[in-house]
Amino acid sequence: MKTRIETLINLISNKADCALITDAINRRYLTGMKSSAGFVLVFPEQAYLIIDFRYIEKARSLVKSCEVIEQEQNLFAQLKIILQKHHVKTIAVESKHMTLQRLRNFQENLKDFEFITSDILSQSLYDLRTVKSQEEIQKIKSAQALAEHAFHNLLENLHVGMTEREVALALDFNMRENGAEDLSFETIALTGSHTSMPHGVPDDRKIQKHDFVLMDFGAVVDGYHSDMTRTVCVGQPTEEMNYIYEIVRHAQDMAKKSAKAGISGKDLDAVARNVISQAGYEKQFGHSLGHGVGMEIHEYPLASPGYHKILEIGNVVTIEPGIYLPEKFGVRIEDFVHITKNGCENLTNITNTLICL
Repeated sequence: MKTRIETLINLISNKADCALITDAINRRYLTGMKSSAGFVLVFPEQAYLIIDFRYIEKARSLVKSCEVIEQEQNLFAQLKIILQKHHVKTIAVESKHMTLQRLRNFQENLKDFEFITSDILSQSLYDLRTVKSQEEIQKIKSAQALAEHAFHNLLENLHVGMTEREVALALDFNMRENGAEDLSFETIALTGSHTSMPHGVPDDRKIQKHDFVLMDFGAVVDGYHSDMTRTVCVGQPTEEMNYIYEIVRHAQDMAKKSAKAGISGKDLDAVARNVISQAGYEKQFGHSLGHGVGMEIHEYPLASPGYHKILEIGNVVTIEPGIYLPEKFGVRIEDFVHITKNGCENLTNITNTLICL
């Protein structure tokens, strides 16, 4: 089986003599090592990780996919020697990540080489990262297991009078205590009328009886994220609350049934959006249905009205419809799924039936 670097070489070999990877996540994807610094140089015949003294010992013991070289004080002189050794004329850089300032710095110090600033390299890395291997899926499942454990633990303690901050903190602490490398993002925990704000920020508002509590959270394991949202009720919901919840749940169920290789992101979004629109709440569903998840919490592919690309086997995408009624309440239910040939594997093991405490 080809390594990720070998696959990348095949994707860019006819378009550039060399690839320069500076983005921390892409660097980790290719080498397996997390660091705040370093450069990956990829040539058809060889790849190098150039990294400074702080990380060199770890890199030499961990990185097997390329030759590890300690960064010298004069980085550009060091790079020039390596580039000349491989008879390089053109260098592809990550158009989606390299800043103009950093690019100018490279160009001014490596004037003998042409820097390719098109999407060649970023697109190739996108093509690699959006199709997950079974090993990557397992890491995502492990991250999700931590999030689900935290959720179950929270349900045993969720009560009237608990603040939004306390809810978020309880989820965060449990995920970290049980082995999360990091949180997928800042946990969202909202209650009562605050739930009408899709990405509201937790504050000192307290849960009251019969409130919805909306929680959006995830864990990171070995660089891979999970993502889930659940809306629960502390007490019994009103008839309207239950009605809105069931519309959202039905929209999500229909989208999950439609998620498979060959459907476009636009069409998948439309499945859920049509359910909500037919119920009369089109304007209350103002965000996209979903996004990719992997080494970043928001990746491609998307499930959105403007995303026309086709989903492939191995993609991971969220399915998170919602309805938000300003100053009243909101409901969002989010699972994320692994796209397969004939459907999808739901990576979320928590019921989407309304949980009442």
